[in-house]
Formats: sequence, structure tokens, C-alpha cells
Amino acid sequence: MERLEQQFYELPTLELSEKLLGKIFVRLLPGNIALKGRIVETEAYCGREDEACHAWRGKTSRNRIMFQAPGTLYVYFSYGCHHLLNIVTEAENTPGAVLIRAMEPVEGALFMQERRGTSLKTNLMSGPGKLTKALAIDCSCNGKNLFSEEFFVENAPPLPNRMIGTSTRVGISKSRELPWRKFILNNPHVSKVRGV
Repeated sequence: MERLEQQFYELPTLELSEKLLGKIFVRLLPGNIALKGRIVETEAYCGREDEACHAWRGKTSRNRIMFQAPGTLYVYFSYGCHHLLNIVTEAENTPGAVLIRAMEPVEGALFMQERRGTSLKTNLMSGPGKLTKALAIDCSCNGKNLFSEEFFVENAPPLPNRMIGTSTRVGISKSRELPWRKFILNNPHVSKVRGV
């Protein structure tokens, strides 16, 4: 299947958060282990205009990856318990990222089940902390990109608008009113969000 090139990730963050839906995220591990997940839920974080974005106050040692080339992985440890996977967007030095909130397992489910300690497929990657654990993603992946033999995204046909849902973002305290969460409607692998 065709891999997405860097130009795809140069899109505005809000546009990319929707266009990523349905695409196939791939991680290849040593031992010929292929892990694939269909992206079913995202959230956009838009640089200095977005108080919930790590880059809102400018570049720091923690968020410097957000200022790198589009297609770079920004992985951080959240609340001392979960790694979160983001894809850097926009042009270099323009901070923005899309948080990958949920995926549907496509390949490597047995590996994911062992990592997650569950055999329920709809629970393997139905949340941002779940999917990083299933894919063995941690802070050692921070700064890697989607143009290698380890990580890449495979193209898939764009989804029609009638299949895409929109809501406010989850688990943040600032800029909570912005409708920047996108998800595939009626997909059982989307995270279970209360009050949205």
C-alpha cells in the first residue's frame, strides 16, 4: 500500500486531524513483527493560538519536537502514567500536532493483546494511552519520523463527511470549547468519552 509522504503532513493541523481518519499507522519491530492500526479518532493542537497546546507559550526543551519537520512523532508521558502519540503538522518551526486518540487493530493483534493484557479487540487501542501500550511506543520514540522502516502511515481512501463526527477535546482544562476532536462515527474502537 502507498505510504504517505511528508507533504501530506504539511497541511494545517485542523485539516490533517480529519484527513488522518481511516489511514493505517504502521510500526515494524525487530523479529518481523508488524503492528498496524486504522486511525479512528484524533485531536488537533494548534500552536500559539491554542492554550491547551504544549507550544502555546513558545519553544521549550519539552515541546521542541513540535517545531520540527511535519511527520515527526511527538511522544510524551502524561500524568505520570500514559505515553501519548502525536504527529507533528504544519511547516517546520510552526508548532502544531495531531494527537492520535484511538485506532482499530489491523495487524499484530496477538502482540497487542499480550502488551495490553486483554483479548477484547475493541479495548486494545480505544484510547491514547491504550494504543501506545499496544504498539510499544514510549518516549524513546519521541523525535522519530514517519518516513523510516520502523514507522510510517499507509494511505487509504478519504472518508465521506457523513462518516466523521466532531466534538470538543477530552481531558483538558483550557480551550475546552474548541470542537477539535474528530472521530469515525459508530466505530466501536473510538474511545468511550463521557459528557461529549
